[in-house]
Amino acid sequence: MLRRPARAFMATPATSARDMRDVQALRHARFNDQAGPDESGFECILVRDTTTGEPVCTFRLMRFASGAELARSYSARYYDLGALAEYPEAILEIGRFCVAENARDPSILRTAWAHVATEVRAGNIGLLIGCSSFSGTSADPYEDAFALLAQQHLAPKRWLPRVKAPAVLRFARRFRLRKPDLKKAARTMPPLLKSYLAMGGWVSDHAVLDRDLNTLHVFTGVEVGRIPPNRARLLFGPAA
Repeated sequence: MLRRPARAFMATPATSARDMRDVQALRHARFNDQAGPDESGFECILVRDTTTGEPVCTFRLMRFASGAELARSYSARYYDLGALAEYPEAILEIGRFCVAENARDPSILRTAWAHVATEVRAGNIGLLIGCSSFSGTSADPYEDAFALLAQQHLAPKRWLPRVKAPAVLRFARRFRLRKPDLKKAARTMPPLLKSYLAMGGWVSDHAVLDRDLNTLHVFTGVEVGRIPPNRARLLFGPAA
């Protein structure tokens, strides 16, 4: 029986009108995002299947010289990031990360992360930030995942984001005594957030209810210098 050849994917900045239409289509399917193409300050990245040209993943990036610039970040619309204002190194914000529903190839995420790794090296980035989304605005399906986050993955106190959004789930307070079912937590944790946590990432102590996008999201940070060596080698190569 002949094996199907492995698919190849490529991540590039979205620069054409066609690229931006594909970006919006992916976002609409994932987030029901009705927003227009205004991407002021962001660089949109599109991952395509190199054989078919099909768009399979998108995300956007914004760079900051230090924490002093975070007031203009997307995350700052929903979180009080005052504690991070003193962060001294360059920061890269990753946003609107989504993969096409029928795209299952793990090489897609590897391609996306390889592009992020290139940006980290080029910009001497010290911190990755973003908002990791759970589908829907009810915490009920995610209680074990939130309990695990509350007990093992909260941000260091010196960087902890404070509440800013009008509607939040204070999951660290609500689930601090719940013993999480680790299998359920793993099954319901968003794949992108799993990737962040595997790199030593941490989250805010509350989730924002974003009814416009029909999501619950947590602020997420990854300190590049604290990524475990085995993960760093996968991302950045042997010299990392």
